[in-house]
Amino acid sequence: MSQQFDTIRNPRLTILAAIEGLTIEQLNTVPAGFNNNIIWNLGHMVAAQCGICYKRAGLALPIDEAFFDTYKPGSKPERFFTAEEFEQIKTLLTTSTNTLEADLQKDIWGNYPTWTTRYGVEIHNIQDAIAFLPFHEGLHIGAIIALKKLV
Repeated sequence: MSQQFDTIRNPRLTILAAIEGLTIEQLNTVPAGFNNNIIWNLGHMVAAQCGICYKRAGLALPIDEAFFDTYKPGSKPERFFTAEEFEQIKTLLTTSTNTLEADLQKDIWGNYPTWTTRYGVEIHNIQDAIAFLPFHEGLHIGAIIALKKLV
């Protein structure tokens, strides 16, 4: 299972390295034609992971509910995010994956409900949910790369 988590971790670390050196203003910029920014996409990756794996299963979120609400699906940046918030997101991009991996070993997902993503992917259990994460995050990493070119 560790390789599966590396498939989540490594792209996260790569995109963080790719945006290193951008200013907090650049990270907050919403270019014309976009409805979000780099910081929101990074925070959304954490929130979506928690929503897909924990909230859908009726489990408590391993992150603050206010953080989740700020970056959950359907949200968009409503304010300027601070450097401290960006640091929190960078930390959560690593620690949330570690938490998920540790929780998987505890087998806390006894009754994960079946659902279908907006992309037509049917999720039957926590293993399917974890397997879906790299696809979803790939979409947001692509958005971050496009946003970086415009900021």
